[in-house]
Amino acid sequence: MIIIAAMVLGTGAVAYAGNPGFGQRRYTVTGLVEYSYNKAWGHHANFDVQGLMPFNPHFEMEARVQFSTANVHSGAVQLRPKFEVPVGEMFLETDVYYRGVARNRMSDLSAALGVGYRMDYVSVTLGVYCRVLNDWDRSIYTDESYVVEPFNMLYRLEVFCRPQNNPWNLSFLISDIDDYQLERMWQPLFGIGAYYDVTGHWRLNFAAQCKPTGMFHLNANFYGATFRTGFSYRF
Repeated sequence: MIIIAAMVLGTGAVAYAGNPGFGQRRYTVTGLVEYSYNKAWGHHANFDVQGLMPFNPHFEMEARVQFSTANVHSGAVQLRPKFEVPVGEMFLETDVYYRGVARNRMSDLSAALGVGYRMDYVSVTLGVYCRVLNDWDRSIYTDESYVVEPFNMLYRLEVFCRPQNNPWNLSFLISDIDDYQLERMWQPLFGIGAYYDVTGHWRLNFAAQCKPTGMFHLNANFYGATFRTGFSYRF
């Protein structure tokens, strides 16, 4: 997920024409509104514009931007080569995320590389990423350095109730990544997602996520939650 300031993403059936179990990926623009709460920033609203660009059956790109009333703004780009296998498909993901935390005058830049596999009802991704945190007030004339997290594992497991080319679906997710951020491996996100094809071009989307903290340290205190809804237009 590499930064770009463009109106782009699409959530929906994941696949390509050569593999009918996933349906046909189409150029898609999505607009979403979110209500979100976390212990650091309190209650806030987010506004997302996302796009999916399937250039050919073997390569696609997703791009996303988010503006928040918490004064935290994000962008992401994802490049995805895809390879058909006898059952399902495999894919590579090269991702870059940028988050500008204007309220705290700092930025978060992350880069990730993952390998994934998906079938009609399951999609799984494993990979690694690194993160660089920068203080906007850091002087170039000092010896202060960036804060670097050189290694973290990323994972994503999503299970669908219907085949992914179905005109409606419900899914369940556990992951340490979402559309705009990469969490540390011991801080998973739990989520549900749903979509419904209103027409051949318009799709209604819904998603909800909950983030406990300290999950792998036997401490699951509630940290935050997000609810998002919006429409996709598929060309």
